[in-house]
Amino acid sequence: MNSSSVNFSQLFLRIAFAISLFSAVADRFGLWGPPGSPNASWGDWEHFLAYSNTLNAYAPPFLGSILAITATAAEIIFGLMLLIGYKTRIAAWGAFLLMIAFALTMTFSVGPKAPLNYAVWTCAGAAALLGSVTRYKWSIDDLK
Repeated sequence: MNSSSVNFSQLFLRIAFAISLFSAVADRFGLWGPPGSPNASWGDWEHFLAYSNTLNAYAPPFLGSILAITATAAEIIFGLMLLIGYKTRIAAWGAFLLMIAFALTMTFSVGPKAPLNYAVWTCAGAAALLGSVTRYKWSIDDLK
């Protein structure tokens, strides 16, 4: 792959991945519509928390909110870092670990189809690929 295609691909992947993370977070706060509407998976925090608790049924109940808040914060932080290209490699590998955690939790809690439907394994692969890039052109990292 030549450097101009890598430059474009990493930029596109950074932006697309960040937007995907932000979209999932937006759904938790009703920005894609209320629960049950066509564009919402959860539609509000309560429905997201119920789903998160289903996935984390192995965890003690008091950890449910902590896990949901932690996942949401990680998605926001990694999304911002990827979007602006700040410590991109760290953000990409962090997102990879987060996606692997999501995929495994979903697989063992509700079955293998859920992470496939949400393309979580694909997102993990994309994050790993992004973490393997040697230069992040058009990023804060590239200014150094």
